[in-house]
Amino acid sequence: MVKEKWIYCPVCNNKTRIKIRKETVAENLPVFCPKCKIQSIIDIKPDFEIEVKTDIV
Repeated sequence: MVKEKWIYCPVCNNKTRIKIRKETVAENLPVFCPKCKIQSIIDIKPDFEIEVKTDIV
């Protein structure tokens, strides 16, 4: 059973520096990718459901 997962960049599919648990909930969370240097705004719902809102250059 997976208890934690990494959040991946929606642009380059590289691991970001954020790990989430199954019960994590967040709205308008800014996530920065260290590889492609792009910041994305995401929503996180329970059971690792992630929705990308925008990509900010």
